[in-house]
Amino acid sequence: MYAKGMSTRDIANQVNEMYGMDVSPTLISNITDKIIPSIKEWQCRPLESIYPIIFMDAIHFKVKKDNSIVNKAAYAAIGVNIEGKKDVLGIWIGAAESSKYWLLVLNELKNRGVKDILIACIDGLNGFKEAIKAVYPNTEVQRCIIHQIRNSSRYLSYKDIKEFNADLKLVYTAVNEDAALQALSSLEEKWGDKYLLAIKSWRNNWEELSTFFKYPPEIRRIIYTTNAMEGYNRQLRKVTKTKIAFPTDEALLKILYLATIDITKKWVQSIRGWSQILAQLSIYFDERLDDHLY
Repeated sequence: MYAKGMSTRDIANQVNEMYGMDVSPTLISNITDKIIPSIKEWQCRPLESIYPIIFMDAIHFKVKKDNSIVNKAAYAAIGVNIEGKKDVLGIWIGAAESSKYWLLVLNELKNRGVKDILIACIDGLNGFKEAIKAVYPNTEVQRCIIHQIRNSSRYLSYKDIKEFNADLKLVYTAVNEDAALQALSSLEEKWGDKYLLAIKSWRNNWEELSTFFKYPPEIRRIIYTTNAMEGYNRQLRKVTKTKIAFPTDEALLKILYLATIDITKKWVQSIRGWSQILAQLSIYFDERLDDHLY
């Protein structure tokens, strides 16, 4: 029940209604505390030496601190292993999302055995790419296109969003990077006088936004957005939506861990078409994958 988002008070009331037992919310909390050693063991477990693809993002929650409520970020990484199967590599509770904290996360992944990441899919946080490169200098970084569309849409008038984004779609669905840049120039010719900041946000971040163009469609579909992470975050929000604020970081971590274990039980299948994707990755990253394929 706790893993499904019920509060300790609601669980206590449910137990009383169903079984006539008078238990306190404190007792329920003490019972859930028994999973803390399991969380620590899970968070420190050895990881695989290579992940072809990793998705990284943070989801924000409110946590009580002293007599106030502060914003906290739950950092999470989803790895796709050599067999094409997803797994949550860890959850870390920290201050509001920052590239400095991501550097700590990445170093922890390395200390747990991750020697190489081929492609990292991330949001648009400043300094995120630099944090990745500091730990994994050979990793390709792809910034999420959907996040970028949302970011550039902030500069648009509501009445123009639909038309602007229809023109913008020609950029990120182009057949190659040259065609994408041509479409971006056409977008600027049409909208530059009115929405220069929106277009600048694409040009300024082009190096990270355009990584996926070097790959075939099968790989592009996986890496151009952080959909895998978005789906995971959505399920976490379902079990935390009734909470205005968590009493402690530990209470937040407990429910996120239990929900994650529940979510990942269903992740038994490899990504669709993985054998073809892996074959293509082996061409682009031949030496880095060789030891793991044979």
